[in-house]
Formats: sequence, structure tokens, C-alpha cells
Amino acid sequence: MRLRPLKDLTMSQATDPLYGKIVTLLGGSGFLGKHVAQALLARGARLRIASRSPKKSYALKLLGNLGQVQLAGVDVTKPDSLAAVLAGSDAVVNLVGAFNGNLDAVQGEGAGRIAAAASAAGAAAFVHVSAIGAEASSSVAYARTKAEGERAVLAAFPTATILRPSVMFGPDDNFVMMFGNLVSRLPVLPVFAPQAKLQPVFVDDVAEAIAETLSAPETHGGKTFELAGPEVVSMLDLNQRIARAAERDRTFIELPDGISGLIAALPGTPISTDQLKLLQAGNTASGTLPGLAQLGITPRPLELFLDRWMVPFRNHGRFGTKTAAA
Repeated sequence: MRLRPLKDLTMSQATDPLYGKIVTLLGGSGFLGKHVAQALLARGARLRIASRSPKKSYALKLLGNLGQVQLAGVDVTKPDSLAAVLAGSDAVVNLVGAFNGNLDAVQGEGAGRIAAAASAAGAAAFVHVSAIGAEASSSVAYARTKAEGERAVLAAFPTATILRPSVMFGPDDNFVMMFGNLVSRLPVLPVFAPQAKLQPVFVDDVAEAIAETLSAPETHGGKTFELAGPEVVSMLDLNQRIARAAERDRTFIELPDGISGLIAALPGTPISTDQLKLLQAGNTASGTLPGLAQLGITPRPLELFLDRWMVPFRNHGRFGTKTAAA
């Protein structure tokens, strides 16, 4: 991700509802947090970026003007730590999540604890980032605790906005770029759940959705949005598109579910059993909830960026021939 420092204050910033407001990003040092920080700073907000490892956010200090970005350490499982970091916040964004460990403490019951602390701090707006696929009856702890976290958030902060993004892509992600790296090195690649359907969404569109919902809590509070891209693709199709953009002629082996399950059950493999189940279930919008369009955002497709992002994974990089595959 290219970090873009702010320049002089613009008229649009001065009139934005978030201008001068203190917005606390919990879990703000991660992939999404870096993009949310840019979206909020562009609106003139003052940011408090809180995470377990504040040093991971040092580069974000350069994005704002003097005193506009504050870094803070927090342990979201400890009420005193939360109260200290949320004090004085006008708005709070909860980006905290995990795939492993005590998921209930972090994104289940823990999400409700965060919302309650935000309410106690007097925050006027609260945005909780969940995920498409959150389901209370799921056998996968990640999906189940995401759903439980949504309920806990709304119980503690009824005017909170719930955002459920699909799998996110960006130039600094660990998704599309990971596949780009793999196709650049391996002539044959296995594909888990090859026909699973995904609806990937550009991370900057999600970041803008967060900024938009924060700026108008009276309009968007208490609602749940599904944030998905404009196109549904299969896992196999996604891999093939990445290979084409990287100008690599690769063989993809579609793994049957049985073999995929055996591999996922082994230690040290690239996918866990729970991750495989989530992938097999797909990751697309239900169509029953409002989405980016209702926030005034036109989702951008992966194809808009893919050719440019795959340049480093081509044979000889940008100096390779456009038509030859290697």
C-alpha cells in the first residue's frame, strides 16, 4: 500500500462531519486498518490507532498532519485497557478479529465488551466490522463467533453499524498477492474447493464504507451492510485470472473435497479444516441486506487492478514480453 500524507486542508475536509472528530481504530495496525486510516484522515478526522503492537502502526503517523495521529496499546480482553484507550472518542471502529485462539474473547463476547466500553466513553458512532458468512449455527468457530459478536455489539450499542465484508483484495493483501507469488514459482498448483464462489471486494471500497457510515450514524446506525465486489468468481477462475495477469502458463489441479479434507487435517498444511469449510461454503453477498450501493459507493472489480499488480510476478517483471508466458 502506498502511504499518502495529507496536504493542506481542503474545503471538503472542513465541511465533513468527521472533521476534527476523534476516531479510535481498534485493531488499526492490520491490513484493513491501514486503508481505513487513509480514508478517515482524508476527511480530516483525528485518529487514535490502538492495537496490541503499536509499533506496527508507526508508518501511519506520517499520513496525518502534526498531532493528527496517535498510537496506543490496548488489550481488548481487559476492560481497564479498553476504557483508557476509548476515553474521549467521538467514534469507534472495531476491526479486531482472529482465526485462532480464544475467538469468543476477541470477536464473540469480546466484541460486545468493546461496544459497551465505547458507549460508556460517550462515543456517538460505532462501526463493527464482521464478515460475510457470519452464522450463529455454523460449526466453524470463526463464523459462529462473528455472528455472536454482532448480537453482542447491538445489545451493548443499539445504534452501531455492522459491516460484513467479503474477502478483501488490495496491493498489500495476503490473498491475491499470495496467489501471484505462488504462480510465479510453481508450474503446477492444487486448488482447494475449485468451484467455491467468492465475491472479492476492494479494500479501499470497504474503508470508504466505514468512513461513510461513521459520518452519518443517524442514517446508518442500527443497520447491517454486506460489502461485496461487483463480480462472483470461482476459486479456479480466480487462480486462472491471476496466472494470466502474471503471464504464467500454469497447470491447476482441482482437488476433490475428500482429498482437500485429508490435507487440511494435517499439521503444517497451507489450509486448516475450518478454513476449508469456510471456503467450501463460499463467500458471496446474500442479496437480502443493503450493500455498497446504498452507501453511495460503486464497487471496483479486481480486473481493474490485476494486470498492474501482477507485474512483479512476471518473468523479468515489467521488462518481460506481454505476449509470452513462462
